[in-house]
Amino acid sequence: MGYSPERKAAVLKRMLPPHSMAIRQLSREEGISEATLHKWRSEARGKGRLLPDADAGPEGWSSRDKFAAVLETAALNEADLSEYCRTRGLYPAQITAWRAACEQANDWECTSRARLAQATKEEKKRIRDLERDLARKDKALAETAALLVLRKKASAIWGGDEDA
Repeated sequence: MGYSPERKAAVLKRMLPPHSMAIRQLSREEGISEATLHKWRSEARGKGRLLPDADAGPEGWSSRDKFAAVLETAALNEADLSEYCRTRGLYPAQITAWRAACEQANDWECTSRARLAQATKEEKKRIRDLERDLARKDKALAETAALLVLRKKASAIWGGDEDA
């Protein structure tokens, strides 16, 4: 059964905030199968439309949806941004935070590599210190064992108190 583009657009609009209807409920009300609605939403997302899951609040949105929101609001002034946020159930601070995360996304690899290098350096220093401490304790143990052996030999040769 083919659906008109107008009906498809109207149904997709009901998936958008502020309605954010769940696909299951929309399927019951519209008489369209859930599989068809999932397909329509996937196609719309593929074209760059912002269609988050209805049961996920703004913090539960996928990275793709957050990025799409950042792109949609990039050129908006403060008043338009506020209007955009009201219609989608968001706060401007969330868009700002998502924008910052997007801007830092490319820097993540570089900072991650630097953090890993620093951690590796610290671990190598820790290992070196532990090995040095182990070697010192090994020497002390060997010296103590040698002194005990000498003491037993001296007791055996000259006779004396072996328990001392």
